[in-house]
Amino acid sequence: MPAAQQPDWRKHAAYDEACQGLASAPPLVTAAEVRGLRRSLSALLTTDALLLQLGDCAESFYECTPWHISEKLRVIDELGDRFSELTGRRVIRVGRMGGQFAKPRSQPTERHGALIIPSFQGHMINSEIATPMTRQPNPERMLWAYDAGDRVQRAMRTHRRGDGRTPETEGPWSSHEALVIDYESRLIRRDPDTDELYLASTHLPWVGERTRQPADAHVALLSAVVNPVGCKIGPTANPDDIARLCAALDPRREPGRLVLIPRMGRDRIQEILPPLVRRVANAGHPVVWLSDPMHGNTVKTRLGLKTRHLDDVITEALRFRDIVEESRQHAAGLHLEVAADEVTECVGGSVGSEDELPRHYTSLCDPRLNAGQALELVEAWAKGTATGGS
Repeated sequence: MPAAQQPDWRKHAAYDEACQGLASAPPLVTAAEVRGLRRSLSALLTTDALLLQLGDCAESFYECTPWHISEKLRVIDELGDRFSELTGRRVIRVGRMGGQFAKPRSQPTERHGALIIPSFQGHMINSEIATPMTRQPNPERMLWAYDAGDRVQRAMRTHRRGDGRTPETEGPWSSHEALVIDYESRLIRRDPDTDELYLASTHLPWVGERTRQPADAHVALLSAVVNPVGCKIGPTANPDDIARLCAALDPRREPGRLVLIPRMGRDRIQEILPPLVRRVANAGHPVVWLSDPMHGNTVKTRLGLKTRHLDDVITEALRFRDIVEESRQHAAGLHLEVAADEVTECVGGSVGSEDELPRHYTSLCDPRLNAGQALELVEAWAKGTATGGS
């Protein structure tokens, strides 16, 4: 089937061995965990609970150490606790962790000085080091991604079971974009209790704006598994597109199955989102609506750095919430790119201007909020207005 954004590595000497290694590997997540998350997401629609999904734009193999994992879980806990405290609602926490090692790119190549080399596509595919050799796709990296994901999943499982601060049903659960078909398809397993197929690479996989075509491989793969699945929806979407997508991913109209994640930009969301929400509701799909207010608000500075302005992010999130609730649907929460350390990648809050961005800009791909900026966004959502601190 057609599959966009795939690495060209099938002729690589390590390809067959890497695929066979993944196919015989133990599952990274259990079927019981997947069923538990589906039950929790289903309850969102009847209890007005909230969902907070956050983490790195692109995970680094080098930040899958016990310390880094602990710091990321700490930020998820702190923001989830604050979200719950401010809204008085239960908050399910999902980390962009344990597999967010591949990234779709708008251009296949990029310029570095006099060289034009392949774009960085995430540590599962190639290296961030900008040389022609290190940017070649290497299928052995899928095995490195599996090992890194295993370390993260084990730590998250221990945290869910033993932190004592929140019920295990609230997570944190894992999620990533199911981008690399060679990796994801080799990690489909059978639930030993129900005999159903599930994706064992993560609890909540999602399909991106660039790969959400119903006739293509990414949607077909997620249609075949019982995990809760997400889909990013960008500004090119129309009601017919999304109706076909929902029919493919949620044919039985099951609560807790499908999470739709608009990412449209602060201005375009007001025009594009309302008819999409109405069409999905009229078709009877009980989806979880989640706002990604970051990807549609990416701009470049005069220095060439990608950034996002916190004011724009807050504005889109609040407009999303109003639009969904005006259609008498549940605005379930936020999907954010947030770093565990005090990065200076987005403007607003503690980052006063674009001139401050180079101070601590460490993202492998897109700009992330730091925890303080994410807290401003959470507080704005809870209060219904911008905080004024950005």
